[in-house]
Amino acid sequence: MIVVTGTDTGVGKTVASAALAWRLGASYWKPIQAGFDDGSDTATVAQLSGAQVFPEAYRLNTPCSPHRAAEIDGIVIDPASLNPPAGRVVIEGAGGALVPVTRELLYADLFARWQLPTVIVARTALGTINHSLLTIEALRARQVPIAGFLFVGEEVLDSQATICVIGQVRSLGRLPVLDPLTPQSLQGAAAALDLDGL
Repeated sequence: MIVVTGTDTGVGKTVASAALAWRLGASYWKPIQAGFDDGSDTATVAQLSGAQVFPEAYRLNTPCSPHRAAEIDGIVIDPASLNPPAGRVVIEGAGGALVPVTRELLYADLFARWQLPTVIVARTALGTINHSLLTIEALRARQVPIAGFLFVGEEVLDSQATICVIGQVRSLGRLPVLDPLTPQSLQGAAAALDLDGL
């Protein structure tokens, strides 16, 4: 069982989660889905990976931070209800590690409670070193076990190596931006990832 978080919103967590679920033969669970303008992340992962998917604990209408989306929808998120399903599961958070689940709980706090190996997804574009090292610090401050980094985008060897050396983390490899994004293109890219031990 692993958790997938990101250094920011839009870094490619859902595609990375689909790649991990396919490669690991795992199921998939997104505890909270906020916004359905482009469909749900759960549906995307199911379509790309063919993985078994679990229903979200909360499906919120507004595409914003879960704490605010829940307030707008008039829903109270109960952190006690956010318990991972049994078995081999890839669990995807929302946005970055410090996104609020409620006004009292961040995703990183939830990850600390679960104590599951966490994969950090980071874009390779300019700014990624700062965002990545901040994410590492935030998770380590809460004793969240970091399984490694999965980069998304064009290869930028120095940035990728710098993050891993300074952050003392393992690289799991890189997914290019896939166009077209299909199950076949995703599986081809996922096959090259270094997932030994996950």
